[in-house]
Amino acid sequence: MKVIIDNKIPYIDEAIKSIADEVVYAAGKDFTPELVRDADALIIRTRTQCNRALLEGSNVKFIATATIGYDHIDTNYCRQAGIKWTNAPGCNAASVAQYIESSLLLLQTEKKMDLSSMTIGIVGVGNVGTKVETMARKLGMRVLINDLPRQDKEGKKAFTDLAAIANECDVITFHTPLHNAGQYKTFHLADEKFFETLKRKPIIINTSRGEVVETQALLNALDGEKITGAIIDVWEGEPDINLELLNKAFIATPHIAGYSADGKANATQMSLEALSKHFGIEPDFEITPPTPATNLIHATSRANALLQIYNPTRDSDALKAHPELFEQLRGDYPLRREEKAYKIVL
Repeated sequence: MKVIIDNKIPYIDEAIKSIADEVVYAAGKDFTPELVRDADALIIRTRTQCNRALLEGSNVKFIATATIGYDHIDTNYCRQAGIKWTNAPGCNAASVAQYIESSLLLLQTEKKMDLSSMTIGIVGVGNVGTKVETMARKLGMRVLINDLPRQDKEGKKAFTDLAAIANECDVITFHTPLHNAGQYKTFHLADEKFFETLKRKPIIINTSRGEVVETQALLNALDGEKITGAIIDVWEGEPDINLELLNKAFIATPHIAGYSADGKANATQMSLEALSKHFGIEPDFEITPPTPATNLIHATSRANALLQIYNPTRDSDALKAHPELFEQLRGDYPLRREEKAYKIVL
């Protein structure tokens, strides 16, 4: 079996040897029809567009994307061509929750915001949004959730509409997949009309897909003081991001909210398990991330400890200093572990 793998997928080198006879690594943007023609499977990230142009006439039978999102896979074409595919739902949910929590703690420490008196609106409450909800409640925040697909299945009782989110929330964070059309369209979900309805000048956080929040509308909201600030990890037009938004955002990072080593290891494990299952191979591997240089954290408070473990200012400062290195900052992301890898001493 021949497998083509995105060369930025970590912790995969040894494990794949027990599955594939031939392995080729390539940058996500460098997957070409010629490269994949005689491959049996692909393991990719979001930078590889798996569509007819890439796959037609190839031997590819299976695609695993080591990501939650899969809008870079033309699922209709894959179905027609008999190509099976899988994503890694929930793999980095805890990592994104860590990013959101640290960002909220920065608002508390640097902007003197009292989180326990604030209301957060979570738009999209799947694997990631559910963990963000749990985290926000632990911080003492009032939580409103919005998720139309879940609401249609579960009933309206637990959910809040976007109008109420816009009216009542001090923080609004987006965790939806990107749907360009249809009943659950999320493309430009936060548009000019949405921002005009805001009542409490909230902080806007986007770690879902850049296109969920309309860039110009967000900039207009910042300039018109309809919002207090923005925390942006995902961008329209990545990697060619809007420099005005980059400079005006409180936190601006290169699509790395889900990039903890723990989340990456989960994604790699899930992708390889799916690959093994598809080809009838008994998996014999366990993906574990590296241990941190030191796992003992001395702190004056839990908030201080969590910001020692991960402070998104580091990533924000790096991108603001060198926006032209967006892909490099993302591709060569340093080791970042989640709280479970540490012992906190208060």
